[in-house]
Amino acid sequence: MTLKLCGFSVSNYYCKLKLQLLEKQVPFEEELVWVGNTHPKLMDRSPLGKVPFLDTPQGSISESMACAEYIEQAYPQHPLLPADPFQAAKVRELIVYLELHMELVARELYPQAFFGGQVTQERQDFVRRQLPKAVTAFARLASFQPFVAGTEFTLADCAAAIHLPLISSACKRVLGEDLLASLPVKDYMAHINTRASMVRVNADRQVNAQEMAALRQKR
Repeated sequence: MTLKLCGFSVSNYYCKLKLQLLEKQVPFEEELVWVGNTHPKLMDRSPLGKVPFLDTPQGSISESMACAEYIEQAYPQHPLLPADPFQAAKVRELIVYLELHMELVARELYPQAFFGGQVTQERQDFVRRQLPKAVTAFARLASFQPFVAGTEFTLADCAAAIHLPLISSACKRVLGEDLLASLPVKDYMAHINTRASMVRVNADRQVNAQEMAALRQKR
């Protein structure tokens, strides 16, 4: 059985895993699965009905961090975690800061930034208070030389290359300012976007965004 990545390409966490798989040159298939589908066969594979998830020869795995760890261990070629335990922990540390302290906070803005909804002033103020603290902390850990964790592309880049532009865009659209302005996101992404893996991820994401827009118009 070929490894199967399930979800949709507009999802930033789906794209994170897809970028990892492409960088590691792991053969995989894709299955388009939209959120909000509570079909029993989906819930058996991802109990909260979330994407992304993996279908593996042994069974399904949900939650992107668990999926990423499985991919690293099951397919050791082209490793994206350093062999040194401390350096590997520092890569994981960067991912936690990116996803728990930055992306999850900025996610409050996504309904208005990307889906035509509205975000209350209270939630906007929450992001204004919390996100700068996380950005300052992240800046102390990240090197951007030229990759987030140093001179080598790692799992931290699979997260950063997807999340940072999204966070920046959401802030500018809703708050009217880029709360990531202190980070070298523009230069970093200019470098990352030249990678064949990222070109593929971006192209597929644009196609899927059009599919999502078409579905929303039908509803």
